[in-house]
Amino acid sequence: MQLVVARIGRAHGIKGEVTVEVRTDEPEIRLGPGAVLATEPASTGPLTIETGRVHSGRLLLRFEGVRDRTGAEALRNTLLIADVDPEELPEDPEEFYDHQLMDLDVVLADGTEIGRITEITHLPSQDLFIVERPDGTEVMIPFVEEIVSEIDLEEQRAVITPPPGLIDENEAVVVSTRDEESAAAGAEPSGPGADGSGADGSGPAEPGSARPGEDD
Repeated sequence: MQLVVARIGRAHGIKGEVTVEVRTDEPEIRLGPGAVLATEPASTGPLTIETGRVHSGRLLLRFEGVRDRTGAEALRNTLLIADVDPEELPEDPEEFYDHQLMDLDVVLADGTEIGRITEITHLPSQDLFIVERPDGTEVMIPFVEEIVSEIDLEEQRAVITPPPGLIDENEAVVVSTRDEESAAAGAEPSGPGADGSGADGSGPAEPGSARPGEDD
């Protein structure tokens, strides 16, 4: 199986190094010195990694045969592709490769369908599931323990417990309005002639921000 593990960015310095946008959780394996990678476009590769180092939080690579900035800049936007055994699994049972997570159904704990994972974005602090909803819209789900409660590869689904507003922005408004009305009415039904006043007019509560958890 061939998987995209990185995208080459701009040249760095004058000795052939390039920045890369990492798309794997195992850069030390997939993007280590000596790794031979196919490319897209194919005419650019294959490329063999000669050296790698981290600079200001970014991974810098240099490839065999690329010795100057001109050669490095010519590689910009090239995708790096690794051959991966589809049966290969991470050593940690709580970790997953991207190809294991792609196309999983995303559901709430009660089984309500949210959508399907179509892309996984790796950020410095956490990973994000890009989920396509049945109506064609997309929603981003942080892959953190507080939100993604279960990954069931056998059932091909990811179970989530999203905070208000993550899935549906209107949800936060509904929750806030309901709380205000309950407080104003003492949690009792309004009687005839009640005008419903008593809400303080404050806006919807902002969704809580999840702390970065263990990623895949």
